[in-house]
Amino acid sequence: MVQTDMDSGEDGGGGGEPEVIAKASVLGGFTESTEIRALISSLPVVHENIVTLESAIERFLVIMDRYQEQPHLLDPHLEWMLNLLLELIRSEQSPPLLVHLGFKFLYIISKVRGYKIFMQLFPHEVADVQPVLDLLCRQDPRDPETWETRYMLLLWLSMTCLIPFDLSRLDGHLTSDPSQTREPIMDRILAVAKSYLMVTDKSRDAASVLVSKFVTRPDVKLKRLGDFLDWSLTTISQASDQTMGGTVILDGALQSLCYHGTSVCVCSSAPVVLQCLDQCHVAESSQAMLRKLGVKLVQRLGLTFLKPRLAKWRYQRGSRSLAANLSLSQSGSTVEAVSPDMETQSQEEDYDIPEEVENVIEQLLGGLKDKETIVRWSAAKGIGRVTGRLPRELADEVVGSVLDCFSFQETDNAWHGGCLALAELGRRGLLVPSRLPDVVPLILKALVYDEKRGACSVGSNVRDAACYVCWAFARAYEPTELKPFVTQIACALVITAVFDRNVNCRRAASVSDHSGTFPYGIDIVVAADYFAVGNLNNCYLSISVYIASFPRIHRPMIDHLVPQKLNQWNGPRTTKALHNLTPQAPDYMATTVMPQLLPIALGIDLHSRHGAILASAEISHALYKLANQNNRLVTELISSDCVDGLKSIHQRLFDRKQYRGFGGELMRPAVCSLIENMSLSKMPFKDDPVITGWQWLIDDTLKSLHLISPGPRDGIKEAAVSALAALCEQYYQPQPGVADPQMQEVLVSQYIAGLKSTEVLTRCGSALALGSLPRFMIHGKLHQILSGLQQSCSQREVFCPLVCVTAGVSAQGGSDSVVCEGNVSAVYRALLDCMTDYTLDSRGDVGAWVREAAMTSLMEVTLCVVGTAPQLLSPYLVNGMMCSLAQQSAEKIDRYRAHAGSVFVRLLHSNNPAVPHIPHREELLAIFPTEGAEGLNWNAPSQAFPHITQLLRLPQYQYHTLLGLTVSVGGLTESTVRFSSQSLFDHLMLIQQDAAALGQFSEALLHVFRDNLRNDRVSIPFLKMLDQMLARACFDTFTTDQDHQFCVDLLSLCKEEIKKSKDTQKLRSAIAVFCGLIQFQGEVRKKVLFQLLLLLCHPFPVIRKTTASQVYEMLLTYDDVIDPDVMDDVMTSLSDTNWEEDVATVRTHRNQLCDWLGVQKPQLVAKGPVQ
Repeated sequence: MVQTDMDSGEDGGGGGEPEVIAKASVLGGFTESTEIRALISSLPVVHENIVTLESAIERFLVIMDRYQEQPHLLDPHLEWMLNLLLELIRSEQSPPLLVHLGFKFLYIISKVRGYKIFMQLFPHEVADVQPVLDLLCRQDPRDPETWETRYMLLLWLSMTCLIPFDLSRLDGHLTSDPSQTREPIMDRILAVAKSYLMVTDKSRDAASVLVSKFVTRPDVKLKRLGDFLDWSLTTISQASDQTMGGTVILDGALQSLCYHGTSVCVCSSAPVVLQCLDQCHVAESSQAMLRKLGVKLVQRLGLTFLKPRLAKWRYQRGSRSLAANLSLSQSGSTVEAVSPDMETQSQEEDYDIPEEVENVIEQLLGGLKDKETIVRWSAAKGIGRVTGRLPRELADEVVGSVLDCFSFQETDNAWHGGCLALAELGRRGLLVPSRLPDVVPLILKALVYDEKRGACSVGSNVRDAACYVCWAFARAYEPTELKPFVTQIACALVITAVFDRNVNCRRAASVSDHSGTFPYGIDIVVAADYFAVGNLNNCYLSISVYIASFPRIHRPMIDHLVPQKLNQWNGPRTTKALHNLTPQAPDYMATTVMPQLLPIALGIDLHSRHGAILASAEISHALYKLANQNNRLVTELISSDCVDGLKSIHQRLFDRKQYRGFGGELMRPAVCSLIENMSLSKMPFKDDPVITGWQWLIDDTLKSLHLISPGPRDGIKEAAVSALAALCEQYYQPQPGVADPQMQEVLVSQYIAGLKSTEVLTRCGSALALGSLPRFMIHGKLHQILSGLQQSCSQREVFCPLVCVTAGVSAQGGSDSVVCEGNVSAVYRALLDCMTDYTLDSRGDVGAWVREAAMTSLMEVTLCVVGTAPQLLSPYLVNGMMCSLAQQSAEKIDRYRAHAGSVFVRLLHSNNPAVPHIPHREELLAIFPTEGAEGLNWNAPSQAFPHITQLLRLPQYQYHTLLGLTVSVGGLTESTVRFSSQSLFDHLMLIQQDAAALGQFSEALLHVFRDNLRNDRVSIPFLKMLDQMLARACFDTFTTDQDHQFCVDLLSLCKEEIKKSKDTQKLRSAIAVFCGLIQFQGEVRKKVLFQLLLLLCHPFPVIRKTTASQVYEMLLTYDDVIDPDVMDDVMTSLSDTNWEEDVATVRTHRNQLCDWLGVQKPQLVAKGPVQ
């Protein structure tokens, strides 16, 4: 109905929210009732076939599982579903399998709707007791296939035993042999319940429900309760939780006592039960479930010692009547919190509290410190229930004991349990407002609780529970009661919502905020909503800045970040957040925060020191930006003591040798960030000795990269390079655009010498440093730098473009200062050489990094040259660049194919100005039109290859495109092979009738093969591609010619490729190609047969077997290869011979095949004597 009303537009909202709600309510009713009715009715038929049976069960499960979140929709249909299934179960014609199937369906329904509601629909007449009990007694408790039957029968029995008649009246109707002793039905039910309390399956839970219903009957309570309690306590005392069987027995016995009805019945024996639990030490069990049941039973026993009434002293907000609250809210009036007078309160509380209550509370307080959450949560609820029945003085003592959990000598488990208990007490009104001054400071500490343990920390559950406490307080107390604390709580929740590391804590805090009583609370809650706080970077860098713009909130945020978040996990984000928050409180940052950070930056804790250095650097840079906006110097905002402290950080760390080892991996990037920010902030350190120390650190870091762990290496390298660029820009430039000649010579010479190091990472660091130098540092040294870079063997990066783009382009400039006519060819030649890097190591195709960097570099350099001096680009350079990009656009790795394709299209469509001399520009624009270029997904083989194969029609691109397609068509990735081969064969079908085009393609094919002989990266995929081409008759027009030159050349190249090869993959591919070449006419056919017969005696048995199998299939396909008279003999020999025997044996069969096929027998070549 809700959905119908909203769809009709009668809500009157006119906005988008009702529509969203309507779409969220996906299920409007039980729409599959007809199908379910038919499914149940078909069970007598489908149960005989295992396939149809499993299909019916699966379908029933799928339908029912849809209603897991909306089980109430099943309520109108539960009765008829139950009746249909019970009809099958009760039928005498139903075989046992059908009966079990019916109970299985009943269990599925009860699982979705919940057993407490579903069990009420079972028939519970007097006539039902005996049949249900008899059926249950006939079950095998150890049968794992029928546990649903036993589970549902126990629930059914628990309903039938509620009949309002003495069970002894049913004993007279029992028929039994007079010679046997007749057992009363009461004893039979109790015996069944006891037996199922000891099983290991879910029937144990249903047996607990049966016991709770059964022992509450007046007749059973009078006659059998004592015996049952004796049995339960004996079982608990004798069982051991050290064994699996003992754990199961304890679980069942404790469950039978835990249910509320059972606990009420045992109130007279509660002290004995409590004493038994103490003696068995259930609270010390290693099983969490047993400890939970122990806590649950203790709290229930505690309630039996106290009068069942609500405490009059509790804090009450509003009325317990919903109607009264609604009427008051409509009239605009408020209900004051109820506090009864002390005289009435003292009269009502004047009764003795049993001594056992102290033991109960002690055990519950111990449960708050348990290591498992389920135990702590049960104990917290027990504390709330028991405290609600205590006098005010005793309840206050309980609250005081709960507050003792918040000691820093306690573990995080105790803090978490304490928070849960406080939330329960507050929610029930048992935490009086006079206790709030003691409670709120502890909750504020819990909101930021974070305890380091080795390489990780604990406390997220404590912070989450503290948010729950705040949520409960906001709904339990009047705003006037919380007014003195609302600012502290709201600030703490905002800080948790924005800066907590755990997403669950951030979301919990965002929904617990006291927005109604805190200024700007609504705006803050909207900004930091449930979904917005899901992204931690967004919280630190965006939401925090917006929230800090409101009064009274930015300073607590800053005070939280500085001591709490300067650690290993939050350091980088914290420093960026402090940078962004500095404009909100520049004076506070400069006069208070900076003096706090500097001692930490030189402190003993490694992670805090790391965070403090980064924070000092970021705050200094942010203060410089503010000072620059107001035409002031940064030293006017930062005190001289702080400036001296920043300057001394490097020297102090160097003197302490803290750049070494693991700590150095954190200190080096932190100080490099400090150098960069000090340089960007234009600190007055020119000609200061500290500059020399900073330069030493950068140089030493780049030289020592091979000594640094692989994880942080890239970050350290980038930090050092960024620091070098900023340092040069600020301190090595006496005049604008002019470098300090001494430093220029020293740095350039030093980094070029580093390019010749034997350490790869040292060369990489030196190349990075050269690439990061500003233009004025490169001026006059460009030729020297480019020569050094081109001669180095950098494995991972391409740095020429960095230098070239920095140096600039000028047609008339000198080759030692800018990119000009004298050096542009060398630059492009170096980059095009990088495009052919296919280096492999244990990590795979590491040359792909170089190729990717080279593609990016070609684009950047080309656009830079075209924008300044396009005449420098010759047709030869542009042709080589576009062909190389076309080859990469056709290769197999999606990422690099996509990158090459995007660079290719970007250069093709560049119009400001256009790249000159692009071969076949008009044809390329027709293949890659400007309008559809952005929508082309190069990562998807289905989209990329149909476009790229069209380049095969263009002579300039044919060779390189075919080379790229070779590794794709002959590759391993199924989608790449499928779409690339389909696109290639579509092109070949188009040129079948064009002899010139087909001849040109075949020449390009041979050219690719010839250029890549013995290059397994290309040759093996090439053979696979060639096999597919021959199988699809792509060269059918050549087969009519005698000894066509294409076939002759191809055979020659294949022979050369497999000569002395031991690669089975290559040999198998070559065998397939030879079998495909058999379709060509002339003498070449004899040569192909000779090669195949030669391989029949290959040293590798697998090659001999493969060859025989392939030749057999070949002869079936091409029946004109041999004389029909010997066909049967040849086929029989190929199929019956065991080609995996030794070579001497199979050679006889091979020679016989040579005679039949008319092929010369291969001759053994004797090896000459060793000279």
